[in-house]
Amino acid sequence: MSPDSFQPPVLHLVCGKIAAGKSTLTQQLAARPNTVLLSEDVWLSQLYANDIHTLADYVHRSGQLRQALAPHIESLLRTGVSVVLDFPANTLGNRRWMKDIIESAGVAHELHYLDVSDEVCKMRLRTRNATGSHPFAPTDTEFNEITRHFVPPSSDEGFHIVRYAQ
Repeated sequence: MSPDSFQPPVLHLVCGKIAAGKSTLTQQLAARPNTVLLSEDVWLSQLYANDIHTLADYVHRSGQLRQALAPHIESLLRTGVSVVLDFPANTLGNRRWMKDIIESAGVAHELHYLDVSDEVCKMRLRTRNATGSHPFAPTDTEFNEITRHFVPPSSDEGFHIVRYAQ
């Protein structure tokens, strides 16, 4: 890459219910030059495949993963590499963690919000589960339990929100 074509690093975040299309979008974003993708589902399935059975297990292991990866993500951003986080920015707490990385690394960001209805997400989830194409395969009941905690992003949180409505 020539110095004239340098693009400052960006931290891409995704927000949306299960099966809203976050992983598909993150793969598209990660296809950009000088960009890496980090997927929470892949990391969790590799590190803790037999340890996550409940929502509480997920919250615990996800917290450990976030704590371990934050310095690495900041380092990538500081060296000029854009990062796409396929980690759900679905709660205020998760977004605070992401905001801390943005502020610590001093980089631009985009919060990609996939605003998709429960009905569409459940339809996609059933299809995805049937094909086995994703490392996380929750049931409709688990979808409902997890979605209860979903908080759409608001402009007063200070994010640059890119909304995809469906």
